[in-house]
Amino acid sequence: MSKAKLLAGACVAFGAFGALTVGPVSAETTLNIATVNNSDMIIMQKLSPKFEAATGIKLNWAVLEENVLRQRVTTDIATKGGQFDIITIGAYETPIWGKLGWLDEVDDLGAAYDYDDLIPQVRAGLSADGKMYAVPFYGESSFTFYRKDLFDKAGIKMPDKPTYDQIAEYAEKLTDKANGVYGICLRGKPGWGENMAFFDTLVNAYGGQWFDMQWKPQLTSDAWKAATNWYLDVMAKAGPPGATANGHNENRALFATGKCAIWIDATSAAGYIYNPKDSQVADKTAFTASPITDKNPKASGWSWSWALGIPASTQKEEAAKKFLAWATSKDYAKLVGETDGWVSAPPGTRASTYANPDYIKAAPFAATVLTAIQVADPAHPTVNPVPYTGVQFVAIPEFQAIGTEVGQEIAAALAGSQTGDQALAKAQAATERAMKAAGYPK
Repeated sequence: MSKAKLLAGACVAFGAFGALTVGPVSAETTLNIATVNNSDMIIMQKLSPKFEAATGIKLNWAVLEENVLRQRVTTDIATKGGQFDIITIGAYETPIWGKLGWLDEVDDLGAAYDYDDLIPQVRAGLSADGKMYAVPFYGESSFTFYRKDLFDKAGIKMPDKPTYDQIAEYAEKLTDKANGVYGICLRGKPGWGENMAFFDTLVNAYGGQWFDMQWKPQLTSDAWKAATNWYLDVMAKAGPPGATANGHNENRALFATGKCAIWIDATSAAGYIYNPKDSQVADKTAFTASPITDKNPKASGWSWSWALGIPASTQKEEAAKKFLAWATSKDYAKLVGETDGWVSAPPGTRASTYANPDYIKAAPFAATVLTAIQVADPAHPTVNPVPYTGVQFVAIPEFQAIGTEVGQEIAAALAGSQTGDQALAKAQAATERAMKAAGYPK
C-alpha cells in the first residue's frame, strides 16, 4: 500500500476508550482475522464495529470451531500462505512459532498498552527468548463448576480440594437421566486441545507423564491406565450420551441449560455461566478447585491463554497491531463491562481487571480464577521430572499431531469401540513412532 493512499495520522476518539493516538491508516485496509467460536471472541466480534468506525480499518472475520481453527491457522502460517493478518493462537503455539520466525514481535504496542499490567504467568507463556509474540485476549486455568442446588438437595458438601474419587461418587449420586440431568460433563471430542486438555490434567493428578527424561513415551504406565479407567467409568455411569462430540462449547451449553451437575473445564467459562443473559443456572452454580488424587495432591488446573498474534507473512502489520492494542487493552475490558456486564469482561490477562471493584462485585469467581492461574506451573507439571514444559500439553512442535492422535484413541474408547488398555497401547505405539521419526532424544 503506497504512502499516498494513507490518511493523515490523527487523534481519534474511541468512544468508551477515551482518546488514543492512532498512526496513519489506509482508507482501503481490511484485516482478515481467524478466531475461535468461544463466547469471549463472539463478544469481540460484536464490539469490533467500534474499532472500524474509529480507525477506518475494516475487519473480515473467520470464526471457527477450535479444531478447525487450529488446522487452518497451522497450515496457513507454516506454508506462509498469508490468508490471515491476525490469528487466535495459544500458549502452546506462540513460543514455538515465534522462535521459528513465523510471528511478528508484539512488544511495541506503545506505553499506553501497559505491558506491566499483564499477569506475569500469562505474559511469560506468550514469550520466547525475552520477546513477546502474541498478546493475551483471555487467560485461564481449569476448575470444577457444580450445581450447588443439586448438591444441597442431595445433602452433599463439595470440599475445597475434591479428589477424583469423590467427584466420581458425587456424579453417580446426582445423575438423573430420567429428567435429563447428568452427573458430570467432561470433554470427549478428540483433539490435543479438546479432550486431551482435560485428560492431561487428569493424568498429571494420577502421577503420570507423557515422557520420561529420555523422551520415552509413558502412555501404558499404571498412572495413565488409572486415569483412563476413571474417565471411562465415570462417563459411562454419569456422563451424557454422545460425549465424543462434546468439546468445551458443547459442555458449556449443557451445563448452562441445567443438564450437568459437575463440569471440570476452563475457568474462562465462568463469565458465561454466571451471566443470567446466557445461563439458566447463573444463580445455582458454585465452583471449587480442579480435583486431585493422593498420587499428586498438588495437581492443579491447566495453564492456557487464547491470544492474538500476527503472522510474519502479513502485509498489514501496522494495522494489525492497532487491532491487537484495541482488543486486549484495559479500555476494551471496560467496554465489555459496560456493554455486556462486568461478569463477561475478558478474564485472566490483566491485574487491573482483578483490582476493579465492578468486576469483583460481578464475578464471585474472580479471586479463585486468579489463584488458579498463578499456581499452575508449566515448568513443573508432573510428580516425576520430565524434559518438557506445559501442564496440558507438551511444548514441542510434534505434540500437536501426537496429542490429537492420542485423543482420537481415547475418544474411540469412550465410544466403546475399544477398551482403555487397547487405546493406550495404540497411543503408545503411535507416539513412539512419531518421536523416533522426529529424532528424539535430541
